Amino acid sequence: MPRREGVGARRTRATAIAETLARAYPEAECSLRFSSPFQLLIATILSAQCTDKRVNMVTGELFARWPTPADLAAAKPRDLEGVIRSTGFFRAKAKSILGCCRALVERHGGEVPQRLDDLVKLPGVGRKTANVVLGSAFGQASGVVVDTHVGRISRRLGLTRHADAVRAERDLVKLLPEEHWIAFSHCLIEHGRSVCSSRSPRCGECCLAGLCPRIGLPAAKRR
Repeated sequence: MPRREGVGARRTRATAIAETLARAYPEAECSLRFSSPFQLLIATILSAQCTDKRVNMVTGELFARWPTPADLAAAKPRDLEGVIRSTGFFRAKAKSILGCCRALVERHGGEVPQRLDDLVKLPGVGRKTANVVLGSAFGQASGVVVDTHVGRISRRLGLTRHADAVRAERDLVKLLPEEHWIAFSHCLIEHGRSVCSSRSPRCGECCLAGLCPRIGLPAAKRR
C-alpha cells in the first residue's frame, strides 16, 4: 500500500475510486445471464474456475431441462454432468448443485433465501456466491464480490494486500461506503477486462491513473 497513507486517507481514496469507476462504467452489471435468483445461484456455482461466457453457453439447456430447484434436485448426476461438462470440475459442481437444490427444497420451500447466513449453509455456496446472489438478484449489499479481477486490481490499487478473497473482502468493506459495494465489483471487472489487464495494463488510458499507486507494476509503469 502507499507509504504513509493512513486509514482515513485510504478510505477517501477508495471512495474516489468507486465514484470514478461508476462514472466510467455506468452500465456495468453481472455478466451471468439469469431470470431468477435460482438461476443466478446455479450459474454462480458453475462459474467457479470458469468464464461467465462459458457458463452462459450451458445454462440455457440446463434451465430448459430442469427449470425449478425441485426439478434439478431430482436430476440424475450423470445427466447433469453431461450438460455442465464444459464448465470444468463438472463432477464436483454437479454434486454441489444437486445438494444445493435439495437443500432449497427441504429447508426453504424451493425459494432462494435472502439472508447471507442461510445462503452460505447451502452446499457449494460460499461468501462470494452469496454476495453475487444477494447483490445482483435481490439488490442487497451484503459484501463485496472478490473474483480474480477484483482481487488483482484491488491489490494494484493498494486497497488490500491479501490474495485470499475473504481477507481482501474484509479490507474492501472497511474502506468502501456500503452504497458502492455492489457496483464496485461489476465496474472493476469491466475495468480489468478493458484497461487494467494483468500483464499489459494501459495506464496511460486509465481513469484511475491519479488514484492508483500501481503496486506490483514495473517502475516504468509507475511513472
